[in-house]
Amino acid sequence: MSSITLKDVPEELLIRLRAAAAHERRSLNQEALVLIEGGLAARETAEERAQRQVKAWLALAGAWVSDRPFDDEVADLYAARSAGRDVDL
Repeated sequence: MSSITLKDVPEELLIRLRAAAAHERRSLNQEALVLIEGGLAARETAEERAQRQVKAWLALAGAWVSDRPFDDEVADLYAARSAGRDVDL
């Protein structure tokens, strides 16, 4: 696996990184990787998100197996739904 070295890390940033790592019970390196991954994921474009979602849907397509009629399955799904939570707008 590749490695990188970060230079000129501001002291305040290093303190915050150490605190976050301790809070999450991760090493400094693990926490830095989690934060880098999160930062890059946040920059994902809408098109990239859509492509990722379509790929997930395609992987699920055709995976449902049931001996019951379709209408019965749908009725059971609707019956199992909760009313949701109250939202105060």
